[in-house]
Amino acid sequence: MITLKQVKENPAIKTYIAYADNVLVQLGYTEHRFIHINRVASVAKYILESLGYSEREIELAQIAGYLHDIGNLINRIEHAQSGAAMAFCLLNDMGADPEDIATICTAIGNHDESTAVAVSPVAAALIIADKADMRRSRVRDVDTPEFDIHDRVNYSVTNSMVTVSEDRSVISLDLEIDTSYCPIMDYFEIFLSRMTLCRKAAEKLGATFQLTINNQRIV
Repeated sequence: MITLKQVKENPAIKTYIAYADNVLVQLGYTEHRFIHINRVASVAKYILESLGYSEREIELAQIAGYLHDIGNLINRIEHAQSGAAMAFCLLNDMGADPEDIATICTAIGNHDESTAVAVSPVAAALIIADKADMRRSRVRDVDTPEFDIHDRVNYSVTNSMVTVSEDRSVISLDLEIDTSYCPIMDYFEIFLSRMTLCRKAAEKLGATFQLTINNQRIV
């Protein structure tokens, strides 16, 4: 069975992830390199672990999280689909089980909000973990006068945390936002669709989704 450790140690995968992030550097996007993908993998693990899913599903969610943005190597547009195709080839070459490959590639191919659907628990955990990674350190250019709205929103987030309630009924995203950089309305202008997607992903996992900003429940 394929493991997260094997995936992380694969030299080709390391190279493709680094090159994929470099494409986004050229396009002026926020950080999508190893900090982001490791965080997504970790949060996806936490979600499924907290909800009582099997160790295998948890590991597959971590692998999907680690590989989910690799398609940016080809193009930002439809990177979920190209990333799923790349992951299929890489994992197949590594001798992964077909069912594991199918689970991982399905999640990757359904994680981007333009085409995303929470078609499985692994896909649902990946969606929430990916959309929840908002933080100041993802902004590459800290020359604030040049910020676009995506930079302002990410830069304004001083803390973000995903939690699962003890009774497994609620998945929460708690944000602390410095409103001097970004009014809360700016957040909703670009992230409302993402939060709707998180709500649907939580439903797939048998839970409800809650969003709290500056200790005030929004959703």
